[in-house]
Amino acid sequence: MELSQLEPQIIWKNFSALNAVPRPSKKEELVIEFIKNFGENLNLETRVDEVGNVIIKKPATTGMEDRKAIVLQSHLDMVCQKNNDVNFDFETQGIQMEVDGDWVKAKGTTLGADNGLGVASIMSILESSDIAHPALEALFTIDEETGMTGAIGLKPGQLEGQILLNLDTEEDDEIDIGCAGGVDVTASQTYEIEEAKGQIVKMTVKGLQGGHSGMDIHKGFGNANVILARLLYTGLYNQNIQLISMDSGGLRNAIPREGNVVLSVRNSIEFIDQANSLKASIIEEFASVEKDLQINIETYSTPEKAISEEASKKIILALKSAHNGVYRMSPDVADLVETSNNIARVELKNGDLKILNLSRSSIESGKYAVAEQLKSVYELAGMDVEFGGSYPGWKPKPGSEIVQVMEKIYEKSFDHKPQVVACHAGLECGIIGANYPDMEMVSFGPTIRGAHSPDEKANIPSVQKFWGFLKEILANIPAK
Repeated sequence: MELSQLEPQIIWKNFSALNAVPRPSKKEELVIEFIKNFGENLNLETRVDEVGNVIIKKPATTGMEDRKAIVLQSHLDMVCQKNNDVNFDFETQGIQMEVDGDWVKAKGTTLGADNGLGVASIMSILESSDIAHPALEALFTIDEETGMTGAIGLKPGQLEGQILLNLDTEEDDEIDIGCAGGVDVTASQTYEIEEAKGQIVKMTVKGLQGGHSGMDIHKGFGNANVILARLLYTGLYNQNIQLISMDSGGLRNAIPREGNVVLSVRNSIEFIDQANSLKASIIEEFASVEKDLQINIETYSTPEKAISEEASKKIILALKSAHNGVYRMSPDVADLVETSNNIARVELKNGDLKILNLSRSSIESGKYAVAEQLKSVYELAGMDVEFGGSYPGWKPKPGSEIVQVMEKIYEKSFDHKPQVVACHAGLECGIIGANYPDMEMVSFGPTIRGAHSPDEKANIPSVQKFWGFLKEILANIPAK
């Protein structure tokens, strides 16, 4: 079946048009122009603010003029991840999609359903002529995935809406009323390089699930950086290890799926034998959740420059010590991860080292507790550490009027109660709320699996469910 045949056709039409436009984070020029032209072609008031957010206004439909004004909000950028064997350029190519049963997915890349389906839904409301709604402001933000700079740059006074509907969550039975904040932790150092003194070995990890470093952090998935650190540690005290290069992981908000490290060891046969023993244990550990995990350990004949044994030891010990995964569960909200860290990317090339982390928490003190633990570990290893990209969490308000309205509509429409939750992802609501403290906010969306990985897929029946729910919400917004 073609995407154009899927229901609701208006959503999939707009999603296809959006996905034809390249939109990597921090490189959204093309999609900003696309959305701007979309609004102007509908003869709607359209403007682009100084950071690149697009705001489109649409008057209330007849009979809805007395209702509270609504902000519909989604982000334009997408996480760009692909399988290593896929030849694809996210800066010039549109996403190649296919239907697989009840799911839409991409061919070896992220799909962009996060948050493209939200964007497509807002586009569909804007161009509709038969959907009842109050006065609308469509807010399309930029750079959500790598810093939330669009939301951060949104100035007070730009919006007049009293209720914000964020369309950026991934379970269709959830109404989200809170989220985690985050901070980037970056460790770096430059080392002198010298001739490698031993025999060269290359270790590669691939086939891990990856996933969202917030929403999936508690699921026990493997992290390529952590696995490689464990393998390196096996020979640390008897193999005179010199690190040559490491290229593992990718974006801060994606759990690392694959990576490799090249190193010099005293005796490659002994090292490989010892590492293979640990390899078997690791594969057994992850057998139930990482069925496609592959670990390759082999000799590597290319002569290389390496960093010293002393520097290599410090890096390996730091990677082995730095916290990865859940740091603390919430004592107040059942099953909610409160604080976590993702060791997202390790790059060592020609003596230049960089380690990227993303620490998250629903409370500010927790966010900095884990960030400062990382800083302590990396500084003990002689690295420079910087914090950046900090953004606040979003404090839940479960009794708000819009949440009550949505709960009633959901239960009436689907014969069961929704889950009213807070999530461990970073949503823009907390940032926007800092400048619009009186605005009620809620987040919801269709079911998406594998976000931030090439396994990302969107559930077709869920999109139909979400679309009906969204239209009912807009038709039942309370009076001013």
